[in-house]
Amino acid sequence: MNDRAVRVAMWSGPRNISTAMMRSFEARGDAAVSDEPFYAAYLSRTGIDHPMREEVIASQSSDPREVGASMVGPVPGGLPIWYQKHMTLHMLEDFDRDWMHGVRNAFLIREPRAVLASYIQKRADVTLADIGFVQQRELFEREAERLGRAPPVVDAADMLANPARTLERLCVALELPYTPAMLRWPPGRRASDGVWAPAWYHAVEQSTGFDPQEPKAVPPLPAELQPLEEAALPHYDALRVHRL
Repeated sequence: MNDRAVRVAMWSGPRNISTAMMRSFEARGDAAVSDEPFYAAYLSRTGIDHPMREEVIASQSSDPREVGASMVGPVPGGLPIWYQKHMTLHMLEDFDRDWMHGVRNAFLIREPRAVLASYIQKRADVTLADIGFVQQRELFEREAERLGRAPPVVDAADMLANPARTLERLCVALELPYTPAMLRWPPGRRASDGVWAPAWYHAVEQSTGFDPQEPKAVPPLPAELQPLEEAALPHYDALRVHRL
């Protein structure tokens, strides 16, 4: 066990660039990565229907206390960095969160309209709880209160507009060395990907990096989704003011 290892918990909602961020850290060569370790616990507790639900539950522990303890346990492979990709919606209110004190928490945000436009391509039914904005703000405020300052916040739009600069700022905030190796990775699936990859990861499996791009306006959502966008927006804005 590497007692000096840095454990990074990155908290995101779905349909962000969260898997690409996991690819980026894995490309460093000195970091282990974990893909949504609370997913099975979330599905088991809520009974919600997601693609490949039974496969997900069979692939991980469904005990949130056991999962939390493992997040601050030995780092896979004994590497000096452990990047943990977490979904905010998976951290249900009654799940123990004391383990979060043993990791460096950061937050990955994305404009609600873009999240919803992407989400409905994979799963037609969507609620405010499904996209994780409320939960993300609650986790952020809890961590900010514990630290006495805002934890690192990265906006997906900033990452896509200037990956090198944004990753460098994130590494500084996490007290990690930055390496340009984080900018590129080979295409394809990874052994580190969750078993749900076939249902959700088509785009990232084709990627080889963060392709720098100018921010693009997302067209207005269908009328039935606009109330969800309006409800999520204040929570996004509350974190956005702290972005790196």
